[in-house]
Order: sequence, then C-alpha cells, then structure tokens
Amino acid sequence: MTLYLVVFVLCMLFGVPIAFSLGLSSVFYLFAMDRWQLMIGFPQKMIAGVDNFVLLTIPFFILAGNLMNSAELTRQIVRFAQMLVGRVRGGLAVVNVLASMMFSGVSGAATAEASAIGSIMIPSMRRDGYKAEYAAALTAAGSILGPLVPPSLSLILYGVLTGTSISDLFLAGIVPAFALCALLIVYALWRARVEGHPLPEPVPAEERGGLALKALPALLLPVIIVGGIRSGVFTPTEAAAVAALYALMVGALLYRTLSGSKIAQAFYDTATMTAGVMLIVAMASMTAFILGIENIPRTIAMALRNISEEPWVLILLLNLVLLVLGLFLEPLAALVLAMPILNEIFPMLGIDAVQFGVMVVLNLMIGMITPPVGLCLFIVSAIAKQPLERVALAILPMIAICLVTLLLVAFVPAFTLSLPALFGE
Repeated sequence: MTLYLVVFVLCMLFGVPIAFSLGLSSVFYLFAMDRWQLMIGFPQKMIAGVDNFVLLTIPFFILAGNLMNSAELTRQIVRFAQMLVGRVRGGLAVVNVLASMMFSGVSGAATAEASAIGSIMIPSMRRDGYKAEYAAALTAAGSILGPLVPPSLSLILYGVLTGTSISDLFLAGIVPAFALCALLIVYALWRARVEGHPLPEPVPAEERGGLALKALPALLLPVIIVGGIRSGVFTPTEAAAVAALYALMVGALLYRTLSGSKIAQAFYDTATMTAGVMLIVAMASMTAFILGIENIPRTIAMALRNISEEPWVLILLLNLVLLVLGLFLEPLAALVLAMPILNEIFPMLGIDAVQFGVMVVLNLMIGMITPPVGLCLFIVSAIAKQPLERVALAILPMIAICLVTLLLVAFVPAFTLSLPALFGE
C-alpha cells in the first residue's frame, strides 16, 4: 500500500482531481503488483459503489440547496439573523455564526455554506472594521455546522455505507451543531469585548415582521425532512424529493425570485455537482476494493489492538487519524475509503453506531478547516482576498473549540443519542 499512497500523493501534488487521483493510483498499484487481471472487476466495483437506491437523496438535496440559494435565501437568512441579534457589540460576527447555523438546514455541505455565507458576510464585516482574516476564519468555522444537521450529505453517505438509520443520524447531529454554534458565538462576543468590535446597525421595526415571514419557510425545511421521515410519511429518498419540490415552490411562488434561467442554472449545477460526487464515490470504491484484497482493514485493526485495548485510547487514536485524513480528502471520498477500516475497528470501541457516525463526520469536517490544506480555508481566503497563512492563524482558536465539541461527541453518548432516543419509535 506504500506504493499506492506515494502515487496518490504525487497525483494530488500535481493538481490531479481527487476522483482521478484515486482511480489512477488504484490502476498503477495493480499493474505494479502484477495483478492487472483484477482490472476486470473495476467496472463492477465502480457501479456497485453508486448502485444504492438511498444515494438518490444526494442529487435531490443538492437541488433543494441550489434552488434555495438561487432564490437569494442567503440574504433573507442574514437579515433575519441581524434582527435576532440586535445591537450587540460584535453583533455582525454573531450574525455570521447564526446565519451559518440557519443555512445549514439548506446546504448540507460545508463548501457550499462557506461560499454562500462568506460572499455576503466577509465583505460586510470588513466594511464594519473587522479584520478580514478573522471574518474569513469565522465563516470557515461556521461552515462545518452544515454537515451536522439535515440534510447532511456526509451523514447520508455514512448511513448508506453502514446501514445506520439516516433519520437517527440527522437527529444525532443537531445537539452537537447547536453546541458548536453556541461556543463560537461566545468566542465571537469575547473577541468583540477584547478588540472593541463595532455595534451593528439596527433592523428597522417595520421590517422585522416581513423578515421573519421570509426566513420561516427556509428554516422549516429541516423540520419537514426529519419530521416526515420519523413520522413515516416518507422515506429518506422521498424526503429528498419533497425537499427539492418544496424549495422550488418557495422560491418561485413565495419569494418570487426564481426565474426560468435561475431554475435551469440550479438544475445544471446540481447535475455537475452530483456527477462529481458520484465519480468520487465510484473511484473510492476501487480503492476500497484494493484495501480488501490486501486485507488492510483487519491489519490496521489488529495493529491498533496491539497498541492498546482500552476503548478511550483507541477512540483518541482514531480521531487523530481521521483529522489527518480530512486534511487531504473531500469528506465523501474519505468516508468511502475509511469505512472498510472503520468497520473493523468499530466493534472494539464500545460505542453506538449513530454516535460513531457523527464523530467520524465531525472529524472530517474539522479537517476541512485545518491548516495547511483545509478546503474551506481556500474558499474563504479567496473571498476575503487574504493570504492563506493569515486566515489559518486566525482560525486556530476556533479549531480548538471544534475539538472540544468533538471530545464531547466521542465520550459523552447522551450528547448525540438524546434526541434519537427522545423521538425513537
């Protein structure tokens, strides 16, 4: 596997897209190991990787997010957050975090959230006197709230790969998301007092009722998704289709900001994004095939057992490995690659599959905002027009906050399992 990793890293360094890096590394490995005859099984493995009915949820949820974003929902959410915060010192930073939390129920992906919220909040914070690198870092940290709440694409894929209830995973991510949101707000308020951040402009009283009405349909989307699934009204796949239809109706009939060209663009963006996601999943399935041939999952599990049999030690080691993996790989690819190994390790940890899923996803999300190669850092740095190293330095205290939340997820079962238990059937 050393040869595979070397080829993969070289491909990444030369700028080859992740999906093709995975595929090229797999092909090179088989030819170098004189196992080229196994190439005949690659098409089957690629098709099997994406041949899962529940994966239909991904394009529908992507479409719902694109339609809502095309309907200029982000601006409505930001204005609603401003109304909730009021005139508090550093209020615009709090608005940034709150808007990220509200937008989480629409996007389901950290990168989409970083670009959507960042394009509005970073320029606004700079105009109000905030340091550009701080505004960018706060936006990146808030972006990882998206994959923790419905409709989280990462939690859906974890559920598909492990057979875990997707509705339970959706519920399990809500408390950690709200806790992380609260901790980031506390940090923003403390930073405001220390650095003397400005008071935001108040929202006129005559606008408040209209802002609440405009934001409410978007905020109801995750409620409809989880409520419909838990009540048995529709399956996760049907919930995704309902979400897309709901987004179309809200944007076209209520907001009246969805023109024909915007709808067409949303469908086009959904098609290209879905193709990219499915290509990554298919190529990662090839790598998982090689891992199985070489019996790598069991070898790694036995190596960890030799280090220690204490579950808490294994959990800490696993978190460290996942954080490093999240630095270099897009979360969906990392999940497909890591799950064969994680399935071997999971029985040794003594934790619930739902809790484990939230822990894995949060790990990979933190990797996306961790220097030096976190993908969300590149997005917000480009929006803020700041050097990556300055944004990376500014985000370090927020990464510490994320790690505290991760420890709570890993070692306090009630933190993730209380809501699934409360709404259990």
